[in-house]
Amino acid sequence: MNTPVFTRRLTVLFMLGSLALRGPVGFAADALPAPVPAEVAIARPTAAEVAQVTQNVQRLLAQADPATKAVLAKFPDLIAVHPPRVNPATVPALNPAHRAKHEANLEVAKKGDIDLLFMGDSINDFWRNSGPAGDPNPPRAGKAVFDKYYGAIKTANFGIGGDTTQGVLYRLMDGEGRGFQPKAIMLMIGTNNYATCSSAEIAEGVGAIVLEMRKDFPAAKILLLGIFPRGNPGDAARKIVSDVNPIIAKLHDGKNVFYLDIGDKFLDANGVLQPDIMADKLHPNEKGYVIWAEAVKGPLAELMK
Repeated sequence: MNTPVFTRRLTVLFMLGSLALRGPVGFAADALPAPVPAEVAIARPTAAEVAQVTQNVQRLLAQADPATKAVLAKFPDLIAVHPPRVNPATVPALNPAHRAKHEANLEVAKKGDIDLLFMGDSINDFWRNSGPAGDPNPPRAGKAVFDKYYGAIKTANFGIGGDTTQGVLYRLMDGEGRGFQPKAIMLMIGTNNYATCSSAEIAEGVGAIVLEMRKDFPAAKILLLGIFPRGNPGDAARKIVSDVNPIIAKLHDGKNVFYLDIGDKFLDANGVLQPDIMADKLHPNEKGYVIWAEAVKGPLAELMK
C-alpha cells in the first residue's frame, strides 16, 4: 500500500447537489433548482452510485497502515465523498437591488400587448440608454438604435443591469412570464454568472430559462443569443462565458428556439474588443448596438411573422 495516497488531501467530488449554496445577494435559501433541458444538463451520479463509491472508499481506507488511520481519525474530513452543490445558476433568486425594476417590469407585463420581448442583463437593459448630447458614438447607449430598428414594434425590455440566470428565472416565475404572449423573445443572459459558476453551470441556467419561457410563452419564438465576448483574449472571464456558447447552442431546435452567436462581429482579427464597439470590454457602445441590430434584423423578422 502506497501511504502517500492516503496522507495527501483527497476529496472525491460527484455532480450531485446539496442545498448549502453560496449564492448572490438575495439568494432564496429554500428555493429549489428549476428543471433543466436534457441538452444542457450536467451529468450527475445517482444516489446508488454515490453510495457505491462511498462504500469502496471506506473499504480502501480500512486497509491503510496504522499511522495513516491515526491521521484520518484526527482529521476525519481529510478524505470524503462530497456530492457537489446544487447549481446556483438554476435556483431562482432575485437580488434585492433589482426589486424596483422587477416591479416596473411586472406593470408592463400586466398591460400586455407585447410582440417582442428583450430579456437579459445590462447589455439588454442599455438598449434604453441615451448618450450625452453631441457624442457620435455614446458608450452603453442603445436608445437611438433601438428607436430606429424597433420603434415601430410593440416591445418590452426586461433587461436588468447586473442580473444573472437565477435572477431571470425568479422574475419570470414571479410574474414577468405572465400577462402577455409575445411573438418573439430575444434572450441573452449569463455573463454576470462567470465569477461564481462554471461554464457548464451557466449553460444549465440558460437552459432552465429557455424551458421556463417555453412554458410561459408557448407560441413565442426564442432567439437565443450566444453570450457576447468580454474582457481580453486569455482572460478567465472571456473563456468562461465563451465556453457556455457551444453548450447552449444545443438548445436550438429550429422550431421554437433559434440559437445565434454574433460575438465575432465585435472582435478584430486578434480577438480584441475595440474601444469604439465596447469601450469597457463588456457593454456595447452605440456602434456596437448597430452591429447587434443589423445582425439580428433578418432572424427577428422571420421569427415575428
